[in-house]
Amino acid sequence: MPSTTHSPAAPKAPTAPNAPAAPAITPLERRTMRKIAWRLLPVLMLGYFIAFVDRVNVGFAALQMNHAIGLNAAAFGLGGGLFYLTYVLFEIPSNLAMQRVGTRLWIARIMVSWGLVSAGTAFIVGPNSFYAMRLLLGAAEAGFFPGVILYLTQWFPAAYRGRIIAVFMVAVPLSSFIGSPLSAALLQLDGLFGLQGWQAMFILEAAPAILLGLASPWLLTNRPQDARWLDTEERAWLVGRLENERRQAGPRASHAKLADVLLDRRVLAAALVYAGASGASQCLSLWQPQIIKSFGLTTTQTGLLNAVPFGVASIAMLWWGKRSDARNERVWHTGMPLALVAASLALVPLAQLSLPFTIALLVIAVACTYIFKGPFWALAADWMPGAAAAAGLAQVNAIGNLAGFVGSAMLGAIREATGSFALALLPIALISAAGCLTLWLVQKKR
Repeated sequence: MPSTTHSPAAPKAPTAPNAPAAPAITPLERRTMRKIAWRLLPVLMLGYFIAFVDRVNVGFAALQMNHAIGLNAAAFGLGGGLFYLTYVLFEIPSNLAMQRVGTRLWIARIMVSWGLVSAGTAFIVGPNSFYAMRLLLGAAEAGFFPGVILYLTQWFPAAYRGRIIAVFMVAVPLSSFIGSPLSAALLQLDGLFGLQGWQAMFILEAAPAILLGLASPWLLTNRPQDARWLDTEERAWLVGRLENERRQAGPRASHAKLADVLLDRRVLAAALVYAGASGASQCLSLWQPQIIKSFGLTTTQTGLLNAVPFGVASIAMLWWGKRSDARNERVWHTGMPLALVAASLALVPLAQLSLPFTIALLVIAVACTYIFKGPFWALAADWMPGAAAAAGLAQVNAIGNLAGFVGSAMLGAIREATGSFALALLPIALISAAGCLTLWLVQKKR
């Protein structure tokens, strides 16, 4: 869990203009934030860990599944990307429903739903059933991530959000760091329950989502006011601090109309910026096992090498999120990683004959897509405070994730037409570059 003390000064980077000096942290604040972090983050991180395992394990299943059910690269790319269509369509309705139903029950519903669908993917028989299950999985998981981001803003003051979001989101690279060798091992379970290895993998990796979903109503608390595990003084401090921040956000936070939020230029710009990292992240999660295996490696070797970029990302994003908080700076900490994603993917064609060079570029690209996330979501939450946050954050995540659909479909089509993974990654590099340029333009106008 994150430390609630500020880190010592590090080499200077650009700082936010007119940023106020951080007030001293009192023992009450330190105690309260530590309690909240240890109470909520393990559950949320485990949920997101499982979500990504169940979302991208199809990348490892493809090593056996594509041949078994007759999927070529274009069909796999289309099916892999279809997840994001329904994910986008149901994102905002899901987040708004969570506001009415409450976090505990709605997150539980999401987890159980995606677990059942993920397990059902074991029984697909061809391209059409593959497409159908990916569409269902997107609808089932929709709303989990932006719902959790909104939930965290309801528990953690603004000064903590960069590192807290980074800690939460470290579950994503960890899911591939741990899940890659695990999925590779599960593929070897041919004959278990009378199933092929890829089918057993889907079922076994779906079970934790269902179990955690059933337990979530007892593990989470909807609002700070309901937190009986905080003492009276801690609850009063937290509620007062958050309420003061909402008041300082101004009247726009409490009177924003849904249409105004969804069409707000900052929301749309943030979505394009996010697409630059999300497109690369989603595509690499789905396709990286096949890219690595194309060098002639075994499934086990592929699983171990595929884990390396995500292991680096797991460590780097914690440091980067904490650094962003310590300097009270979001824009530079968001834009620099995005520029490196674009540059590293653009260089892959030069490295396609060298496995070490390719792995090095993938380490840079994957790590930067993840260190981007903590500062970016803290920046997005600052742009859309209060009542605007539920729809605004969901809109950013929804539009941003369309890059996962577009990128995966393009990658599959280019790979099928040219036989080259390296060339297929170039459109993803362009999306990342466009996101970086958008961030720079928006910041220049502010």
